[in-house]
Amino acid sequence: MAQYPITSAGASRRAVLQLAAMVAAGAGLGGCGFRLRGSQAFAFQSIAILPNPGGAMAQELRTSFGPTVRVLAAGDDLKSAQLVLTLTDERRGKSVVGVNVSGQVREFQLRLHVRLSLRTASGKEISVGDDIMQRRDISYNESAALAKEAEEVLLYRDMQTDVVQQILRRLATIQLGQLD
Repeated sequence: MAQYPITSAGASRRAVLQLAAMVAAGAGLGGCGFRLRGSQAFAFQSIAILPNPGGAMAQELRTSFGPTVRVLAAGDDLKSAQLVLTLTDERRGKSVVGVNVSGQVREFQLRLHVRLSLRTASGKEISVGDDIMQRRDISYNESAALAKEAEEVLLYRDMQTDVVQQILRRLATIQLGQLD
């Protein structure tokens, strides 16, 4: 069986076909309404995060807002914030959900519960006592205890990121009329 060398005409035809396939895929995605999420638009320019603006959740919120929203520091006057986000409760939990016949733990459930409320700087309540809960199941093996501890830390970090994204989506729904 003879092999034919790839000529420049064959290579250019392959490149044209690949380009045509990418354009067709892009047109198909664009035609169905798909678009990249992009950055969120907020109706406010400044926010205060209480009670701990230096906490892990507040730090992740601060970086998620980017340059579009100014997050007040701990010593700043709350009157300069258009919106005040209060994280009233942030709890992590871990419970056993599976054991083997000899009573050894085989599966845990990790939980992250956050309760938040939103108000304007003048004290007008926008939302009170909203709960956000995340759960993840994690298998456990005594012989890989250190690796499972590292996995647990990563899962908690992932849950925190999910909670922050949910908070951002809730904040993006606030209209200018609610801030007055």
